Amino acid sequence: MTQTDPFGARGSLGPGLPDIWRLAAIGDRIDLERAPVTLKILLENVLRHAGGGLVEAADVETLASWRAGAPAEAEVPFMPARVLLQDFTGVPAVVDLAVMRDAMADLGGDPALVNPLVPADLVIDHSVQVDQFGTNAAFAFNVEREYERNGERYQLLRWAQTAFRDLRVVPPGTGIVHQVNLEFLASVVTDAPDPTGGRGRIAYPDTLVGTDSHTTMINALGVLGYGVGGIEAEAVLLGQPLYQPMPRIVGVRLHGELPKGSTATDLVLVVTQLLRAHGVVGAFVEFAGDGLSGLALADRATISNMSPEFGATATIFPIDDETIAYLRLTGRTADRLALVEAYAREQGLWRQPGGGPDFDEVLELDLASVDPSVAGPRRPQDRVPLTALRDNFRTNFPEGLMALDDAAVEARQPAGGEVEASSAESFPASDPPSFAAANGRLSKPTAAEPAVDRPVGPALDDRHYRSVTVDVDGQRATLRSGSVAIAAITSCTNTSNPTVMVGAGLLARNAVARGLSVSPLVKTSLAPGSKAVTTYLATAGLMAPLERLGFNLAGYGCTTCIGNSGPLDESIAAAIEENDLVVAAVLSGNRNFEGRIHPLARASYLASPPLVVAFALAGRVDIDLTLEPLGKGSDGRPVMLSDIWPSSDEIRRVIGSSIDPELFRRTYAVVFDGDERWQALPIPAGDRYDWQAESTYVAKPPFFDGLTAAAAEVRDIEGARVLAVLGDSVTTDHISPAGSIAPWSPAGTWLQEHGVGPLDFNSYGARRGHHEVMIRGTFANIRLRNSLIEGKEGPYTVHLPDGDEGFIYDVAMRYGSEGTPLVVLAGREYGTGSSRDWAAKGTMLLGVRAVLAESFERIHRSNLVGMGVLPLQFLPGDSASSLGLTGRETYSIHGLAEDLSPRKRLAIVARADDGTGSAGGERRFEAIARLDGPIDVGYYQQGGILPAVLRRIAASG
Repeated sequence: MTQTDPFGARGSLGPGLPDIWRLAAIGDRIDLERAPVTLKILLENVLRHAGGGLVEAADVETLASWRAGAPAEAEVPFMPARVLLQDFTGVPAVVDLAVMRDAMADLGGDPALVNPLVPADLVIDHSVQVDQFGTNAAFAFNVEREYERNGERYQLLRWAQTAFRDLRVVPPGTGIVHQVNLEFLASVVTDAPDPTGGRGRIAYPDTLVGTDSHTTMINALGVLGYGVGGIEAEAVLLGQPLYQPMPRIVGVRLHGELPKGSTATDLVLVVTQLLRAHGVVGAFVEFAGDGLSGLALADRATISNMSPEFGATATIFPIDDETIAYLRLTGRTADRLALVEAYAREQGLWRQPGGGPDFDEVLELDLASVDPSVAGPRRPQDRVPLTALRDNFRTNFPEGLMALDDAAVEARQPAGGEVEASSAESFPASDPPSFAAANGRLSKPTAAEPAVDRPVGPALDDRHYRSVTVDVDGQRATLRSGSVAIAAITSCTNTSNPTVMVGAGLLARNAVARGLSVSPLVKTSLAPGSKAVTTYLATAGLMAPLERLGFNLAGYGCTTCIGNSGPLDESIAAAIEENDLVVAAVLSGNRNFEGRIHPLARASYLASPPLVVAFALAGRVDIDLTLEPLGKGSDGRPVMLSDIWPSSDEIRRVIGSSIDPELFRRTYAVVFDGDERWQALPIPAGDRYDWQAESTYVAKPPFFDGLTAAAAEVRDIEGARVLAVLGDSVTTDHISPAGSIAPWSPAGTWLQEHGVGPLDFNSYGARRGHHEVMIRGTFANIRLRNSLIEGKEGPYTVHLPDGDEGFIYDVAMRYGSEGTPLVVLAGREYGTGSSRDWAAKGTMLLGVRAVLAESFERIHRSNLVGMGVLPLQFLPGDSASSLGLTGRETYSIHGLAEDLSPRKRLAIVARADDGTGSAGGERRFEAIARLDGPIDVGYYQQGGILPAVLRRIAASG
């Protein structure tokens, strides 16, 4: 590899240490003393790659021109050091790489040129679900079911390990991708061979992109990493730079200390609310200030993890003594610690006392102002103080509230029977409940009924919800709106934090000692992101009380946080549906969008692990835990939350006696090995994948069908029809659900036609390697609201101008056969949520040429461009409603064929139908082509990122 050093920046870090690219070499161009850490990492990246063919010296000059508070219009390249994948997004990435090899051969090139040039790690963590719970056999049962459902996908990943260079796979049942990254994979400072072929070694900041939006968790270590779409990640794997606008860097200065009783979860909910209100979408957030001195690294990780929830690209913390202490605790070597500290101090990445560097904008936060809270019932940014939760639930779900004397009528007879179809859809739980209802739940210990129907504390509201009696495993229990149906300690967001995990264990221990128990109505589970967690909980004697309350180990994976909560007990599900009850899920996760956790849990609240245990004990969420008891103890007296809440000193003592570096070394010594099931999987041979025509999990996608060496010219869009008219905050869960597949849906019908019964459907997320399933699953969310279909939720639309109703897939295929291009109309924050490339891939395969929205989520906008779909943004103040657009028009979009440039204003003509099919009224307006830079324009003109990269590799090869 030939590479120059145009700024003379390369030099030794010191005797016996690797070379580095010193930022001081450009110190005459920017005040490095006042520059944010984020900017310094990006500057080092372009400085090191300048002159290598993809990054120019001019890119360094451009980025060095950054000044706080002075926005600049420019694009800068970023070449991450590695890529991080999880299996839901990793499988389609591997499928794409495999089909790119085929396409390369079709173009007459060498398929071997399609090979990762950047190291990648793939962690299998998204496929396990909570089929069985409340028993020590649950973990083994759930892993066994995971292999039964996903063996074919896992064989593909085993093939990829051997077929592609520098791709490591962490097998199932090991941990969650971001926690494994934090505790093991991240180096903070990378020490690598000289890329020019010299004998020396070089050191540089560990940087990465990941195909999961919560990749930002690693920012807590001072590592710059963030989520991108799978399409962009594949381009990075193939050695292509990412291009991004000049960074907008928002500082958050911390002061003070967290008060007693407040956790890192409470802090992150405050931060999420603060930054959402300020507006940081697409910005880099950087924490500074002396308040960092008392903020543990695991607490920082909780904050960084939730960057997507407040819209930031990344949320980084500077390297300091706490960083080094965490690296030492998690078993990193002494040499690694010394290199990290030496490099960070030399390059100005080490935190200094005081308020920190200059930022574009600055927010102040006093940690002492953080109080206990949860977030919900539908969005992670909607923080609710614990004292206001009762009113929050009742305000959001007033239906069914009645005066106390009316609520005291005799409870109805036990409900039961078959679960209705909407439960079978279980979006986005990952399997039909009919399977797990029969096999999934073993009897939990008999639970005394929590004293929640008649609060002992002050009555804040004399109304109650009507209750019904349910028979669960021979136990009778009372269910009503506000009841907790799911209580899950899950997600790397919190399970990576020993303080809240030990706190949950101690609270459980104290609750058991007082004689409290959990109602059989509550589906409880523990799914940490690392085996280290269960080891230190067991060492501390805290697994036993958690298990006593039903929080047995269910798996090492995302589970409930991504909707893999599994089905509810049939009798509970039937009672909810038959009586139209609003039950709640409480989880220690990072997302609670409507319908995400479970379709029957219309309310979902994010909470710290100790509060998850507390709400499981209380059995309901319409409660003020500061005033009302959790239940009655074995002595018949009420037990308050404050009675069993562990002290900070006790939590610290337990952590100190149960966690040490050797724990992490033992945990990760065999992280890539897998169990006997993994090792026994057959590995397909060959450097090109052998596509099996009968497979319903993996198929050769049509993305490169008919690909030519040169791209066709872009044309204006004429006579397009609207496939759907959607509202605000349409998530990638709405566009491309990850959950279970309904038997009546187009995807379910296709699977049955190919010999797959409903019990073996698995989930959309698990079938992302097969385009025939995923195109039929696009816009298949049962909660989708398309205003072209009045009064009806689900995957439906109308064909125009005749008005025939049908599934979105069927109507799109009909338009395709007629040669009619399609558009989608939407409101604000279109594509928010997980970085889901199939939300763009499926959109493209349906024939959608453009999405016209009021605003876009960062990653989804990029994914649309990456698939050759045009993101169009209404001008400020405009919307479909303000322009009188109903979706029953034909659309022509002009200005694409000539002089297409970043953010060009395009002319749009919408011609309405008068009901008979003839042209009616006409609307003319402009919209912004959200091609945000020259690279976006180039990718769009090439038909997407992957065709552009493939043509580039073929031409250079």
